[in-house]
Amino acid sequence: MSEPVRLDKCLAELIGCSRAQAQQYIEGGWVRVDGKVVEEPQAPIVAQRVELAPDARAEPAEPATMLLHKPAGMPLNDSARLVVPVNHTQGDVSEVRLLKRHFQHLAPLMALDADASGLVVLTQDPRVRRRLNEDYAQLEQEFVVEISGQLAPYGLKKLAHGLSYRGRPLPPCKVSWQNETRLRFAVKNVQPGQLRHVCAEVGLEVISTRRLRIGRIALSKMPVGEWRYLPVGERF
Repeated sequence: MSEPVRLDKCLAELIGCSRAQAQQYIEGGWVRVDGKVVEEPQAPIVAQRVELAPDARAEPAEPATMLLHKPAGMPLNDSARLVVPVNHTQGDVSEVRLLKRHFQHLAPLMALDADASGLVVLTQDPRVRRRLNEDYAQLEQEFVVEISGQLAPYGLKKLAHGLSYRGRPLPPCKVSWQNETRLRFAVKNVQPGQLRHVCAEVGLEVISTRRLRIGRIALSKMPVGEWRYLPVGERF
């Protein structure tokens, strides 16, 4: 029986490329072993059939960023467990190729209350992590809040400017009615519990909260519990 050979070495000999290029092909999901995609350059090969996709590109695998529609009742730190291949939404038009490595070391960003649903960002990309952490206070977020109760006089004006939270005055924000039972907020530097608090200050009880947008990135019509890739080139 032949001694096993690493897949990257086998591929390099097969197509006449460097080991570094072979590793990029493999980690990019372009290589099949006996018809199955294998992404590990160190995978042992004995007599299996190794094939390179005709449209393969030897380039470093970029870190992934996912956009999830978090369900209400799930803590933000638990949201990464929903980002699995079976929950990949059919409406994803990013053209990012789904790779096993994309589901490792995902960090959720941008605080969202456990009882709220809506857009959550999870990333492996240090550039995205730095952008969202450092610019959190400047990025506008949009929410739709279902409420009950009777709005106090001048309540909408107070919601937009003039209230405080945890002893600090809140900066102006944009508030409007979506319909008779829902308010839309466009707000920066929102803190956990803030929307529930300000609604209570004007006589309203929050029934549910959903985050629709972070910066320029919108939730769109993605179903609850599903996720999609952030397309290459799109920015918050």
